[in-house]
Amino acid sequence: MPNSHVLEQPLAAPTREIHTITILGGQGKNGLPEPLRQVDLKMGDIVSVVGPTGCGKTTLINDIELYANRNTPTGRTVLINGEPLPEDYLWDPSANPIALISQHTNFLSDLPVKVFLETHARIRGVASPVRAVEETVNFANQLTGEPIILENAMTELSGGQTRSLLIADAIVIGNSPIILLDEIENAGIHRTRALEMLKGYEKIFIFVTHDPRIALLSDYRIVMRDGGMQKLIVTQDEEKGVANEIRKLDDLLLGLRQRIRIGEELNLDQLHEQLRALGYMA
Repeated sequence: MPNSHVLEQPLAAPTREIHTITILGGQGKNGLPEPLRQVDLKMGDIVSVVGPTGCGKTTLINDIELYANRNTPTGRTVLINGEPLPEDYLWDPSANPIALISQHTNFLSDLPVKVFLETHARIRGVASPVRAVEETVNFANQLTGEPIILENAMTELSGGQTRSLLIADAIVIGNSPIILLDEIENAGIHRTRALEMLKGYEKIFIFVTHDPRIALLSDYRIVMRDGGMQKLIVTQDEEKGVANEIRKLDDLLLGLRQRIRIGEELNLDQLHEQLRALGYMA
């Protein structure tokens, strides 16, 4: 991965050193104990949460964001560094080590992008807010097709631009040790580039996803069913090979999508030529 994607030094210091996060199983929708009783994640891990629609994926990351302590419907417990949540995590937003990038972003202020980011940088005590804003927007613009303009209002951004900016904000300005991402594949974000860039950061990334490439490029995946954690699968080398083949097709589709967006017309001969170049047609 190119080193230019990764900041040499974080612009904001994390509020407290995080080594691990532990999820202790509760119960599924049927009231029975979750088969997977404990998940231990360490810094640098990339994890996917997979399963059919309605199986409890988003509920799991909500439990993590809320630092569940047997006080949510699932009865799960979330531990940081093997211990219960310190009180200041709950009451001081600037001390919160978890950032959730939700599918729903209509809560955002109508402040200009520059003002929104500068405000967050001041709250986080960033030493150089100007540099922080620049780095955040540069990061976000590598993920989204249409560049983000600093003078644009946050409410004017597209879904993909908003999600890209929030991911960049959580990494650069917030320097959040644990980042939860809910179905970024539905927001027009360049998935391949996002994964390559995120792997350069020593953080815990947890994806809720239906995308096979994201799932297979994760270190682990938590399989959900009936509201409960069923099992933890460690990604093996063979699956990484499958992910590489999916990448070829994924990049082909992204290229076709971009050509359609800029007004080009497609034809079968060009498509067949591209498929032959990938080795999928004789």
